[in-house]
Amino acid sequence: RESIQSDVDLLLTGTGGMSSSLSAASAPVPVPDPPKAIRWGIVGLGDVCVVKSGPAFYKCNGSELVAVMRRTPGKAQEFASNVPGGGCTGYEDIEEFLLHPGLDAVYVSTRPGTHVEICEKVARAGKACYVEKPVGRCAEETEQIAKVFKDAKLPLYTAYISRAYERTQCIRKLLAEGAIGKDVTSVSYKLIGSGGARDMDGDLPWRL
Repeated sequence: RESIQSDVDLLLTGTGGMSSSLSAASAPVPVPDPPKAIRWGIVGLGDVCVVKSGPAFYKCNGSELVAVMRRTPGKAQEFASNVPGGGCTGYEDIEEFLLHPGLDAVYVSTRPGTHVEICEKVARAGKACYVEKPVGRCAEETEQIAKVFKDAKLPLYTAYISRAYERTQCIRKLLAEGAIGKDVTSVSYKLIGSGGARDMDGDLPWRL
C-alpha cells in the first residue's frame, strides 16, 4: 500500500512528500478517461485478411473496425455484417470509404502493385496507415510511400509481424550479445519442413 500511495503522490503533486500524502488521502483521486479506441478501416478483403489479420482489428482492446472496402460487389458488406456489434460498414468505392465518419487509420491489405495509389489516397485523406508487406514492389515505391506520409506528418507502419516472433527476437538477442561475432556479413536461411507447400518433397527454399 505504501508504494502505491507514493506513486499516487508523485502523480498528483510531483513531490510525494508528507503533506501531499495527507491531501491525497482526504481528496478523491481523479480517474483519467480511458484512451480513445482507434477506429480502423480495411482496404482489401482477400482470404488471408478475412481469416487471419482482419478479425484482429475488432478483437484487440482499444481497436474498433468501423469500415471495410472491397471492389467485388457484396463482399465488403458480407464481411461487415459478421463484425460483432453491427458498427462496421462495407464499401465498394475507396473514396466513399475514406469519408467514413470518425475513421482514424487504414489497413491496406491489397496486392503490392496497388499500394502506391491506395496509400497516397489514404494520406491525402489524413489517415494513419498500416500497410501489408511488402510496402512497395521496389525500393523506389517504398520510398515514395514513406515520403508521402512523412510530408503529411502521418504515421505509416508495415504489417511485418514476423519481427515479433519468438525466434526473431531470439536472433536479435544473440546478435546484440555478440554470440555469433560482432560483424555479420551474410545470412543463410533454410526452410525445415514443408512450410505449407503442397505436393512438394525434399529441401525447399524459404520462399516459393
